[in-house]
Amino acid sequence: QVQLVESGGGLVQPGGSLRLSCAASRRFVDINTLSWYRQVLGKEREWVASISSGGYSYYANSGKGRFTISRDNAENMGYLQMNSLKPEDTAVYYCRAIVNGAQYWGQGTQVTVSS
Repeated sequence: QVQLVESGGGLVQPGGSLRLSCAASRRFVDINTLSWYRQVLGKEREWVASISSGGYSYYANSGKGRFTISRDNAENMGYLQMNSLKPEDTAVYYCRAIVNGAQYWGQGTQVTVSS
């Protein structure tokens, strides 16, 4: 079992930045892939970015060049740095961990981009 807790969401103006955090109850070195997803009410959950245990990262087109995913195995933390935020980035952001083929989700953190 893995418990994930996201934090760092909030209200930000267009063009601003936020850093989301994902704290895990289990050693990060045991997590194969850490991902961030987002969901707007009434729409399907959308993949944002992933990072492998080896540190290889990849991004959806929506965040490429603006978002950076990272992980700190020593601190059992994952991060999503979001820059140049747009109103269409408004959503609840979730982190997901894959451990030995099983997936675990956090409860989400709200990001609102508005002037």
